[in-house]
Amino acid sequence: MSRTVRVLFLGDVIGQPGVRAVFTHLRTAIKKYKADFTFLNGENASNGFGLTPEIAEMFRNAGVDCITSGNHIWQDDSIFPLLRKGNFVLRPANYPLSDFGTGYTLIEKAGIKIGVLNVMGRHQLANIDCPFRCAVKWAREVGKQTPLLFVDFHAEFPEEKEALACYLSGKVTAVIGTHTHVQTADERLTDGGTAYITDAGMVGPVFGVIGGDAETSVRRQLTMIPIKMEPADGSCAMQGVVIDADAETGRALQIRRISESLF
Repeated sequence: MSRTVRVLFLGDVIGQPGVRAVFTHLRTAIKKYKADFTFLNGENASNGFGLTPEIAEMFRNAGVDCITSGNHIWQDDSIFPLLRKGNFVLRPANYPLSDFGTGYTLIEKAGIKIGVLNVMGRHQLANIDCPFRCAVKWAREVGKQTPLLFVDFHAEFPEEKEALACYLSGKVTAVIGTHTHVQTADERLTDGGTAYITDAGMVGPVFGVIGGDAETSVRRQLTMIPIKMEPADGSCAMQGVVIDADAETGRALQIRRISESLF
């Protein structure tokens, strides 16, 4: 009889409010959803931009098995040594780098190997290597060791995200969109058995602008000056997805959106 594995993924963690939400509530969420494996996107955890080793370790202690990232992972170079280890904090695999860690990892839990791949889109982001060719390359490589592969696609355009899900349908367990901080209501399974959502949302303040201070965002729009954004204050939400998959085939069986108001 095949075994079902359940994976919990949380969207971009925004600043100290998001970090506090993970530290305070993640253990409860893992129990609530009976998650076997948990990962999140941490590139905005350090005051809205970047990630520090201290925050990464806090996530680990809260129950996180792997941290993915995106274009902001380079903004605090204190994370570089941890990136280079390559087994807990990932950078997008399609950056043309060889000495800054890796974009994928394999983690064994309860006798099951689970693969995580991090790639980044190119529309309105850096002109890096093709995420499609990169993702299918690593899907083949990881597939030699496990059928379970979860992809965090950190990208701006829904078209690019949906296209990657179609391209990888049947080749990976899930394609989960991140980056926009706005949770979409289009979770589904492809014909090939790949779970998909355009954006998993965020763990952060709900009364700001994509997690940032609303007043600052309004000033940015009125003046067109790139004023530095700071995380908003107030109530937080924990958003993401829960995915059930067949551990033998890697085929996704179910994907559910989660969005919980916290404090």
